Amino acid sequence: MNTYRIIAIYKFVPLPDYVALRESLSKVCAENHLSGTLLVAEEGLNGTIAGRTDGIQALIAFLDADSRFEGLSLKESWADQNPFLRMKVRLKKEIVTLGQEDIDPTKEVGTYVKPEQWNALIQRQDVVVIDTRNDYEIEIGTFKHAVNPNTKTFREFPKWVSDERSLQKKPAVAMFCTGGIRCEKATAYMLQQGFEEVYHLEGGILKYLETVPQDESLWEGECFVFDDRVSVDHALEPGSYDMCHGCRCPISDLEKSSPEYIRGVCCPRCHRELTDLQKTRFTERQRQMELAEQRNQRHLGRDA
Repeated sequence: MNTYRIIAIYKFVPLPDYVALRESLSKVCAENHLSGTLLVAEEGLNGTIAGRTDGIQALIAFLDADSRFEGLSLKESWADQNPFLRMKVRLKKEIVTLGQEDIDPTKEVGTYVKPEQWNALIQRQDVVVIDTRNDYEIEIGTFKHAVNPNTKTFREFPKWVSDERSLQKKPAVAMFCTGGIRCEKATAYMLQQGFEEVYHLEGGILKYLETVPQDESLWEGECFVFDDRVSVDHALEPGSYDMCHGCRCPISDLEKSSPEYIRGVCCPRCHRELTDLQKTRFTERQRQMELAEQRNQRHLGRDA
């Protein structure tokens, strides 16, 4: 039974009082037994939160009472277990880190495309479809024929744009990400670079999966999410991937059959990259987690 409501929210909006707002948000979340992560910065708010329906509604009501959050982007899904261990409300310089200080999504962004119109757009022959997420997210699912920039962090995106030969003539581009927030900055950056026809999927992949019937979908695979579910399928139900607690990347059953996979420690992706000290530390963390499981408890080390 899906008893936990999960919402992904964001909005770019000037928040000069963001330090004080953090305290208010922390209080509301604690009073309503919510868990997850909220990032608060002078440029806006971003996060994913889980809880019982009444607790989530209390948070939404708090945000609705502040006119600055009118039009807040919100996507929801459900789970039978809480996908987060605790609540974190963090102050940040950027709510999504591109590292380009002159980019302001409140002034100019690309053209929003509703999920219902997305298929027609990305099948146009003159449109380059770009997945703005990180490489490990793209590996487990993306839209058919989408370009993978092969970036490990969003900070690498501007360099990829400048180096990518297929973009030199500044074609029409259609961009997408998990919930829509990266594309706010990515499309603003593309417009600044002289691209004139720039589109992005409104609400991101999660809203597309929520809206478009599976038999009409151009999505292939699963969608990575930043919580204990690891991924969700087209029905927004928990997917088939586990997470490597060494590198925090999704891993399949096939990868877990590799001799380079050690539960809770490493996987084929990070086996050679971790130091002996890290492996020793992660081994002890896994041992403590297994002891906690035997006591029917959840160990906070899972959230490390």
